Amino acid sequence: MKNIDQKWIYLVILSFIWGSSFILIKRSLVGYTPLQVGGLRIVFASLLLFVLGYRSLKTLSKADWKWVVIAGLCSSFFPPFFFALAQTEISSGITSILNSVAPLFTTMVGIALFGLALKGRQVIGVLIGLFGTVVLIAAGMENNTDQNYWYAFFIIFSALGYAFNINIIKKYLSHLSPLAVTTASFGVAFFPALIILIYSGVSRQFAGNGAMYEAVWYVMALAFLGTALANILFNKLIKLSSPVFAASVTYLIPLVAVLWGFLDGENISILQLLGGLIILFGVWLVNRKKVSSAKITT
Repeated sequence: MKNIDQKWIYLVILSFIWGSSFILIKRSLVGYTPLQVGGLRIVFASLLLFVLGYRSLKTLSKADWKWVVIAGLCSSFFPPFFFALAQTEISSGITSILNSVAPLFTTMVGIALFGLALKGRQVIGVLIGLFGTVVLIAAGMENNTDQNYWYAFFIIFSALGYAFNINIIKKYLSHLSPLAVTTASFGVAFFPALIILIYSGVSRQFAGNGAMYEAVWYVMALAFLGTALANILFNKLIKLSSPVFAASVTYLIPLVAVLWGFLDGENISILQLLGGLIILFGVWLVNRKKVSSAKITT
């Protein structure tokens, strides 16, 4: 199968998995604190990845580990905690839309630090996307006074971390297998996450707590599917395509997440939807490639 076919298959599968992750986080927070959700997500995912990929770690050189540590902290350690914290104040659907700035940040970081070529329409696309982010946050603060939209910055910081991760993998770690990169990245995140989890008191609270018993299944689904499997697929997508194309998974994630949110009774205002559409238009403009008369470049 050609890469052009494979990358679109990976994109659709990832969109469904990660689009469903937001409702899983929401359900997990019913029984656990944000730090516990983030910690359990990392620990469960790391254990599964170690079983599947510990042999692949032998393929990493000392030089590779330097970049793995940076990428692991940016994408595997901080975001699971940040997303859980954000969703204590912001709905799952809005959180997913805010996450759509990831391709914009991927382009900005790539240009600033990784020598990515810049085109005029990409500058316009980034500015439009950032404007849409401001509209989305401002509309949320106005229409949902019971929600603290300052927590949106947790999503912004996570998206920035993903941007660094994508560019690092593409430039410095693309010679490694997706399983090796994912296993190593979560290996970096495992021990600090475990320490946080231990000090959160989760083992002491778990005994006899019905809400935690029920929520643990959502956490496990989030860890095994939305974290371990999804990151393996995502690193494979980065290897098959470009950093910006890989980050474009955020095009489809909000569609899945907003649908889950709607089914769960969440409300999104017209102005918030407009902000989301502005973001997606900016992302599209950044990613759009010219069509020649000879062929279509993808």
